[in-house]
Amino acid sequence: MSENGTSVTGGFRPSHRQAIALLIVCTLMWSIAGLVSRQLEQAKSLEVTFWRSLFCLIAMSVGIAWHWRAKALQMLWAMGRWGLFSGAMWAVMFTCFMIALTRTSVANTVVVMSLAPLLAALMARIFLKTAIEKSTWFAIAVAGIGVWWMVRDGISAEGLEGMLIAAGVPLASAANLVVLRAQRAQVDLIPAVLVGALMSCAVTLPWAMPFEASHNDLAWLALLGIVQLAIPCALLVWVARFLPPHEIALICLLEVVLGPIWAWLGADEKMPAATVQGGLLVIGGLAVNAWRDRWK
Repeated sequence: MSENGTSVTGGFRPSHRQAIALLIVCTLMWSIAGLVSRQLEQAKSLEVTFWRSLFCLIAMSVGIAWHWRAKALQMLWAMGRWGLFSGAMWAVMFTCFMIALTRTSVANTVVVMSLAPLLAALMARIFLKTAIEKSTWFAIAVAGIGVWWMVRDGISAEGLEGMLIAAGVPLASAANLVVLRAQRAQVDLIPAVLVGALMSCAVTLPWAMPFEASHNDLAWLALLGIVQLAIPCALLVWVARFLPPHEIALICLLEVVLGPIWAWLGADEKMPAATVQGGLLVIGGLAVNAWRDRWK
C-alpha cells in the first residue's frame, strides 16, 4: 500500500509460496533475453539496450496511466528521493550488462553477476538488520559455485574493465532490493521502473545512433522491452514487499540456469555438461533454502 492508499494489487497479500511462484515467473521472463537476442538481424550492443529500455518505458507509461489515471503524475512525484534512487539502480542494471559484454566475456560477466545474493544478504544484514540463517548462507554458496561451474571454461583474467562494469549489476540489484523492502509500507516504487527505463534511454541514446535495427528487430526488441523487462520488473517490485532481499536475489539466479535451456530449445544451441551440472547445483541451493523454510 502506498502513502496515498492506492496499490497495484489492492489488498491482496500472497503467501510465501505464492510470492516465490510469482518470482519464478519473473525469472522465466527475464531468461528469454538470450533466445530473443539470437533472432536480431542488425541491432547490436547498446542499440539493443536503448530500444529495449524505450519499449519498457512505453509499456510502463501505458500501464501506470491506465491504473492510476489522473493520479499517475501524483504517484510518480510521491516516490520522492527513494523513487529516483530506485530508478537509478534500475538504469544501472539495464545498461551495465550490455556495456560489460562489449569489454569482457559472457562467462566473466555472469560470474560477477552471481554475487547478487551475497551482496543482498550483506546489505540486508547491515541496513535492515535482517537475520540471515546458516542454511541461507549455505544455499548462497552452493548456488554461487553452481554458476561458476556452468561458465568456468570461459572465465579468464582478461577484460578486467568489463568485469568492474558488470559489478554494477549485482551492486545495484542488491541496493535496489534493500530499498524496495525498506520502503514497502511508505511508497509504491513500481513507477521507479519507468524512471529507470527513461534514464537508460538517455544514457544509451548517443551510442545507439545511427539506428540499424530492422523492422523484424524492432518487433523482437518490443517483446524484450515489454515481456522481458517491464512486466517482470514491475512484478518484482511488488513481490519485494513480501520476500527478503537475499531470498529474492537467490531465486533470481534461476535466470542464469533457464537462459541456456531456452537457447537450447529455441535456437539449437548446444548445452555443455558443465551447464547442466552447474544448473543442478543452483537448483540444489534453492531447494535447500526452500526446504529450510518449509521445515520451519
